Amino acid sequence: MNFLLSIWAFFQNNILTQPAFFIAFIVLIGYLLLGRKLYEAYSGSIKALVGYLTLDVAAGGLVSNFRPILAGLEQRFNLSAAVIDPYFGQSAAQAAVENIGRSFSMMMMVLLVGFVFNLILVLFRKYTKVRSVFITGHIMVQQSSTALWILLFCFPSLQDISVVIMLGILLGAYWAVGSNLTVECTQELTEGGGFGIAHQQMFGIWIVDKVANLFNRKNKKGKKIEDLELPGFLSIFSDNIVATSTLMTIFFGIIMLILGKDLMIQIDSTYNTSQNFIFYIIEKSVSFAVYLGILQLGVRLFVSELTESFQGISNKLLPGSIPAVDCAAVYGFGHPNAMTIGFLFGAVGQFVAILGLLVFDSPVMIITGFVPVFFDNATFAVYANHKGGLKAAVVLTFISGMLQVLLGAVCVMVFGLLGFGGWHGNFDWSTIWLGIGFSMKHLGYIGFAISLIVLLAIPQLQYLKNKKYYFTITEDYESYLEEKNEN
Repeated sequence: MNFLLSIWAFFQNNILTQPAFFIAFIVLIGYLLLGRKLYEAYSGSIKALVGYLTLDVAAGGLVSNFRPILAGLEQRFNLSAAVIDPYFGQSAAQAAVENIGRSFSMMMMVLLVGFVFNLILVLFRKYTKVRSVFITGHIMVQQSSTALWILLFCFPSLQDISVVIMLGILLGAYWAVGSNLTVECTQELTEGGGFGIAHQQMFGIWIVDKVANLFNRKNKKGKKIEDLELPGFLSIFSDNIVATSTLMTIFFGIIMLILGKDLMIQIDSTYNTSQNFIFYIIEKSVSFAVYLGILQLGVRLFVSELTESFQGISNKLLPGSIPAVDCAAVYGFGHPNAMTIGFLFGAVGQFVAILGLLVFDSPVMIITGFVPVFFDNATFAVYANHKGGLKAAVVLTFISGMLQVLLGAVCVMVFGLLGFGGWHGNFDWSTIWLGIGFSMKHLGYIGFAISLIVLLAIPQLQYLKNKKYYFTITEDYESYLEEKNEN
């Protein structure tokens, strides 16, 4: 038994929770199952590894560069507040769990049970109607952490083994069902890219995709970002590098001017004090465009290898399934300015909501977190622009930003995290999981059962609405298009 546990511990620590190596491992296995030669499988797995690490460098650069600037507002104005960000949320959840004398290490066992349950649901897809495997390891860790506190908050007397089983099944269902919801809209966006989304806003993506259609005029789609024809000097903003660099310099420049040079020196260890403050602001802001470019390069490197190789797993082990990956994977399929617009209007929505909390003297104050405001809203804007155009991208990300703050404040209160300084913050965790936690807190085990049943019923409803194309869209996208166009 100890030998098996040590194997699992090795796999968990070095592969499952390390998405770059997990994806490289899947690519290697997939190509071997396809009958590719060993050196070809090795080549593909290395490309996937380098591609995901490139994406990771870009995402890490965005977070490490710009999170301190937003969090600095808390220090500048002496606010006692919760930061809505999954990293802050994970720390808050750990502190809360340990504060009641429970072991936070249960989180990794929860992750194992959840991942296995996701695989079981896909394996029996004929009955469950689940088609996607959630493989974004670091997201699984963050979500297991927050969900562990929610369950312990709702059922404080549960024994450890019961916590692991109950929460593992609930999380596994959420991972499977949430990523499955993104299949149709992602296949359409990527023109058969062969993957779904496994991140923090899966239900949000589905909602945005459906609501964005409402922004189309009768028999005419709304104007997309790429269709804009800007007059005169404004035409320079048709270039996404110019647009992103300029808009981020204005946005972050205002914030950094408010924070002041002295505070920026304190919170940014990379600040060379001999550099002029204005030039520092420009360099810092323009790096946003640099990291976006790197991120898109990483996406192109790993997505093609993953989707091609996964056919081996789909054909031999999990028939008809597709991988669900980081939301950044779709950034290479939308207009680059969509990401910038999503971030900006999501941030404006958050700031308006924060101002509302101040005006109405809310008992909970919220500080903007970079991960939700960028990765949620940039992703929403890509999908919204695809279905409803510019107006949909602007309006829906603004609303998303407001909901992240207002419902995040509710979550902090409802789940007893007021004194721990953070909340997960991403869309699903301030909406869907607020509902799940609320039902479990007030209805006990009945609330848990209702939440699980509702989750598992969602793929069944999806299937009933689209029986003819439900599996074809993942198994043979070209045939799906031909059949759909004929009808």
